[in-house]
Amino acid sequence: MGSLHATPFETIAIWVVLLIALLGLGYAMLLRSQIMRKEKGTAKMQEVWNAIRQGADTYLGRQLKTIAPLVAVLTVVLFFSVYIVPPSPQALERFAGMTPDQVRVIIGIGRAIAFIMGAIFSLMVGQFGMRMAVQGSVRVAAAARKSFGEALKIAYRAGTITGMLTDGLGLLGGTIIFIIFGIAAPDALLGFGFGATLLALFMRVGGGIFTKAADVGADLVGKVEKNIPEDDPRNAAVIADLVGDNVGDCAGMAADIFESYEVTIVAGLILGLALVAITGEVKWIIFPLLVRGIGVLASIIGTYLVRGGRNDASTNAMSAINRGFYTSAGISLVAFAALAAFYMNEWRAFLSVAVGIILAIVIDELTKLSTDTHHGAVKGIAAASKTGAATLILRGLAVGFESSVWQILVIALTILSAVVIYWGQDVIFVLYGVAMTGIGMLTLTGNNVAMDSFGPICDNANGIGEMAKLEPKSRQIMADLDAVGNTTKAITKGVAIGSAVIAAVSLFGSFLADISLVQQANMGIPAAQTLLATGIRISQPIVFIGALVGSSIPWLFSSLMINAVARAAGLIVEEVRRQFRIPGLMEGTVAPDYRRAVGISTAAAQRELIPLAIIAVLLPLVIGILLGVEALGGLLAGVILSGQLLAVFMSTSGGAWDNAKKMIEDGLYGGKGSEAHKSSVVGDTVGDPLKDTAGPALNPLIKVINLVSLLAAPVLVQYQYNVTAGVIITAVLGLVIVIGAVIFSKRGGFGRKEKTSAEF
Repeated sequence: MGSLHATPFETIAIWVVLLIALLGLGYAMLLRSQIMRKEKGTAKMQEVWNAIRQGADTYLGRQLKTIAPLVAVLTVVLFFSVYIVPPSPQALERFAGMTPDQVRVIIGIGRAIAFIMGAIFSLMVGQFGMRMAVQGSVRVAAAARKSFGEALKIAYRAGTITGMLTDGLGLLGGTIIFIIFGIAAPDALLGFGFGATLLALFMRVGGGIFTKAADVGADLVGKVEKNIPEDDPRNAAVIADLVGDNVGDCAGMAADIFESYEVTIVAGLILGLALVAITGEVKWIIFPLLVRGIGVLASIIGTYLVRGGRNDASTNAMSAINRGFYTSAGISLVAFAALAAFYMNEWRAFLSVAVGIILAIVIDELTKLSTDTHHGAVKGIAAASKTGAATLILRGLAVGFESSVWQILVIALTILSAVVIYWGQDVIFVLYGVAMTGIGMLTLTGNNVAMDSFGPICDNANGIGEMAKLEPKSRQIMADLDAVGNTTKAITKGVAIGSAVIAAVSLFGSFLADISLVQQANMGIPAAQTLLATGIRISQPIVFIGALVGSSIPWLFSSLMINAVARAAGLIVEEVRRQFRIPGLMEGTVAPDYRRAVGISTAAAQRELIPLAIIAVLLPLVIGILLGVEALGGLLAGVILSGQLLAVFMSTSGGAWDNAKKMIEDGLYGGKGSEAHKSSVVGDTVGDPLKDTAGPALNPLIKVINLVSLLAAPVLVQYQYNVTAGVIITAVLGLVIVIGAVIFSKRGGFGRKEKTSAEF
């Protein structure tokens, strides 16, 4: 296997991992066949469902047309990137007998193909998973007319399809690349991770803007101005809102966690390769793949155990979901311990992945404390609604700020655990421990994505039930599942943010390791003087400048996305108000034009994709060219720290406001239509773009910037002292393009002359 000198056991184990990846995909197909056999309910339910399905398909089709040209350009760039830096010693060893030019071509082709594969796999996870969520929602609504347990099982298994696609495709792609390239795999895996991350950024940004523009516009006019239910069929934006749940929460989150899944394995293999060079043992790069394979098997078992009883209780649903999660966690820990005892012959790697699993559980519990309706934080926000929207918003802000503190302290303790576990060892061991913590945290990706997709599936089912005017008992079942779905969505957002930070720290370690390798191999710098040995010192002004710039990027990104939501939501509000003035619409004798609202949200989302991607890709390159790799390292540290704090704050505040509103809608403080309810709707409206657009989009942003820096670092370190006119022109041109992208994103809202009709 690629000059690895693997033992027979290791060779067999890697092929078994490949089979497990295929087993995960087979399990997803099995669940799909089970879901598709379920009934779809009444003709009216299917009519609403068809409108949602067509809107989602149209949005995804237009998104693909928008991003395809950029993917094509970057594929070419990645191929030619290998012509600037000579092949790594590992690549020359893997393809011994070939000339350096031939090796360069192979690595270039491998990196380009891996980039395309990562992008396609990320797209498949998002699109196929979203389509299955749409298929599942109408079947959940139909099942709710019979029993709570059946509705829960269908909703969770429909979400599990997305989870197992994430697991299966992620493990399949990484394992195939590893089998082909062996010790040179990191060169190609960088392309795979970058493709997955870039598509996740597109799907997160586009889906987030779409869903929240529709949601905010529908709520402000429907609930506040007209005092009608959330999914009232007279509201022109209601279909766009239900479509948005799928393109934002299903497609966006699935792609987001998929790329975290890939990025952690990329970092783990790069750092593991460095340990192979130190110790001469291959186990450091085999272990991460075996851990991932065990995680897929554990997720299959745990997710299949999730099923509810016949009692209509939300606690029943949460207990069933938790039971599946903890079963998978228990199986994983036992298997990892066996792997450590009989293969690794040491316990440090096991402790690292175990800490990752514990981290996921702790973040789950911290998120519940801040966003679950059974805890004091959400109850306090709901109580604040009695004195108006301002006090409710202030309480939610306080909850979000505090949540950021606890979560970053937990992450700090997690990284400290890696230091303690590898105490007295070379720093590369500590960084490897951090990477293994990230791999452990995402061991249960199948469970986490299933929990996330469960939320929008239940939300859509509830909307279908309301629009189809189903009986009160089934509506209550769907409302209970919807409330649980809000909590599971908030939990998985917390896990996604935490995994993004751990993955980014792992990539930061890979950044240092890669630069040091180039310094030794190509620049003749002794190991004691490389960047990995000397470190990046924040006391250097140039590094501090990089950290300042990096800290500002998440704030700029969030500002541009929230502005985009506000502009589009304003147009949705105008459109919904206009349609409510149509004679007969409020009386229900005239049907609203749902397509127009879908078209407005779609146009708004597509307009923002490329400028934001340009900012994420070019800004780290500009800093690296102008200020050097040390400043670029400072930028990465700033992005990670600032991005984590901001993302947790926004996601937690938004989730808490949303659930406080749902508590009031269930009858608290006067229920629907009361002054307390109107205040809670305003709070939820403020929180929507925070929790579903800006906050989640920071996860792929952090990793896009880290991967771009990792790809560019070997080039930048060799040419940073070679300041030529071409280098200066390149940096200035990149800076001008970034400024232009910011200006374009900040331009005024859509004029009335812009196209707003959906092309169904």
